[in-house]
Amino acid sequence: MCGIFAAFRHENVQEFKPRALQLSKRVRHRGPDWSGNVVKNTTILAHERLAIVGLDSGAQPITSPCGNYILSVNAEIYNHIQIREQFPDYGFKTLSDCEPIIPLYMKYDTDAPKHLDGMFAWCLYDAKKDRIVAARDPIGITTMYMGRSSISPKTVYFASELKCLTDDCDDIIAFPPGHVYDSETDKITRYFNPDWIDESRIASTPLDLKAIRTTLETAVRKRLMAEVPYGVLLSGGLDSSLIAAIASRETEKANHDLNVEDYDAEGAKNLAGIDDQGNLHAGGWSRLHSFAIGLPNAPDLQAARKVAKFIGSIHHEHTFTLQEGLDALDDCIYHLETYDVTTIRASTPMFLLSRKIKAQGVKMVLSGEGSDEIFGGYLYFAQAPSAAEFHIESVKRVKNLHLADCLRANKSTMAWGLEARVPFLDRDFLDLCMNIDPKEKMINQKEGRIEKYILRKAFDTSDDPDAKPYLPEEILWRQKEQFSDGVGYSWIDGLKDAAERVISDEMFANPKPHWGNDIPTTKEAYWYRLKFDALYPQPTVAATVMRWIPKADWGCAEDPSGRYAQIHEQHVDA
Repeated sequence: MCGIFAAFRHENVQEFKPRALQLSKRVRHRGPDWSGNVVKNTTILAHERLAIVGLDSGAQPITSPCGNYILSVNAEIYNHIQIREQFPDYGFKTLSDCEPIIPLYMKYDTDAPKHLDGMFAWCLYDAKKDRIVAARDPIGITTMYMGRSSISPKTVYFASELKCLTDDCDDIIAFPPGHVYDSETDKITRYFNPDWIDESRIASTPLDLKAIRTTLETAVRKRLMAEVPYGVLLSGGLDSSLIAAIASRETEKANHDLNVEDYDAEGAKNLAGIDDQGNLHAGGWSRLHSFAIGLPNAPDLQAARKVAKFIGSIHHEHTFTLQEGLDALDDCIYHLETYDVTTIRASTPMFLLSRKIKAQGVKMVLSGEGSDEIFGGYLYFAQAPSAAEFHIESVKRVKNLHLADCLRANKSTMAWGLEARVPFLDRDFLDLCMNIDPKEKMINQKEGRIEKYILRKAFDTSDDPDAKPYLPEEILWRQKEQFSDGVGYSWIDGLKDAAERVISDEMFANPKPHWGNDIPTTKEAYWYRLKFDALYPQPTVAATVMRWIPKADWGCAEDPSGRYAQIHEQHVDA
């Protein structure tokens, strides 16, 4: 994962170059390992690198051997070995997983993103055609924004984060996931068109528990592609625990299968990733490290401890105080670029933990985002009136992940140069699970079908005495702690109390005129909006924010804390 910045057709690109490098520097936290830039014609591409794959040779921007194509990428391309094999005559200059994007573009033009398996945001400049093509991964795991300026209307800007564009652009959008931009048409078009993307098409594929298990295992294996130390974020909830359990098994297997003699300096096996047989290749392995954070004695910390002991990971437990969390809010909002209550609540502990992880020499972690959207895991899904409506809400939540969980996971970790990978959002896993008949996903307490029942059953080995369990039973069937409750119930309570002290009744009764109809409904939300406005006063920045709230027409409380869901074991009244 890296930071990118590009300005296409700038009227005076050489004069603009020092400014461009300063703007690129604003996302250096995403790529602290190296900085690079290329100026061609009237276009500049800049790059801040976080080196995960192709450590010695993967500096960017990458220029093709012919010199006509320049690429700046924020990505992990898991099928890069397979793509390289399609282009034996292309003179690859690096071992980077990103370089194969260039020959893909040369062959498939704007259809190139369709052939990528991974998470990505990239800009490719075609000097022959004076053309820029930009694309973002299907779900928006990576972040990217696009901007224009009324002062220089012919120029189009791209950046990994809003902060690179706020001073120079008066028109900024979040680049839509699953889309590609082509300067020849000046249009953004969708390239990712699976059947399930249409909310009106209700899925009907029969349930296959084995397929769920094997496809998720493959997704995790792909995401262990690395040449640097890695770990897992372990909350002790179902999603992170499953990812950790699978990663532990895959790490152990890769370590067992490793033959150091096979890795010569020039050989193709130096490429990190998955080969045609599905085997994982890398330069060396160790035991899996897991990381957890919470207030002292938080539910997540206790559960994570049990999981780590069960799967045999080297576990790192970190605690924070309420005051440390409050002190981090401004920095957190600066990096998140949002005022959404749910995102800020959940991101702040993740932001603090990411700094601890990076300090321990780890550059990449696996995370459990996406499962709740795919399987209807949020407790308010229990109030879905029908399987069809359950499915529609699930599809909407997946399509909005780039404005919520993906944004949180990406920006709170990358604030410290730590990359988060999300196996649940693997393209094949999504295609499988989003097409399952939604009646299989429905929550039904009377029948003992708790949230994410089919995911739990897929990894339940209790009916096979010879199978090695993935998780302790009490973790596999643990009720979800959601929306920051798991790090300690006093975290959310402390945020609300702090907001109550800062925001007077008079202030709350008088929202700012420029907020229009987007008026905070709680003092906590009001407080965050003030902090956001102080950092990002431009109206175009606020326009990129989506506020995450459960479905009110399902009778849900406005506060997204799980404790306000009727089925939560620690239920409290709104």
